[in-house]
Amino acid sequence: MPRPPALPAEQKTRLVLAVLSKEHSVSEAARMARVSEQSIANWRRQFVEGGSVALAGRAPASPAGQREAALRKEVDRLKQALGEAYVELMACRRVGVPRHVPSGTSKQFARN
Repeated sequence: MPRPPALPAEQKTRLVLAVLSKEHSVSEAARMARVSEQSIANWRRQFVEGGSVALAGRAPASPAGQREAALRKEVDRLKQALGEAYVELMACRRVGVPRHVPSGTSKQFARN
């Protein structure tokens, strides 16, 4: 039997709120939405966990979010190094000095 299409977030929220307010039981909500009781229980758990995080005023720190933050920091560091190298290159071109040896900036990033 094929899997039913995913419900929109708004519908999931309405179902979870109905269960939390005791308007409907988990089994009634599952029957109405034509999903398993486990799905309703999972959505309720996700809603409650997300709600408590939202009330605390912070976003959950997921491994993907931490990785993204580290990559953004690395991109910023590399942009700064590139900018410094560009300024150095333009200064050397203005005075007519050929640049054969890498600068300190290039050496710094070769070590990291």
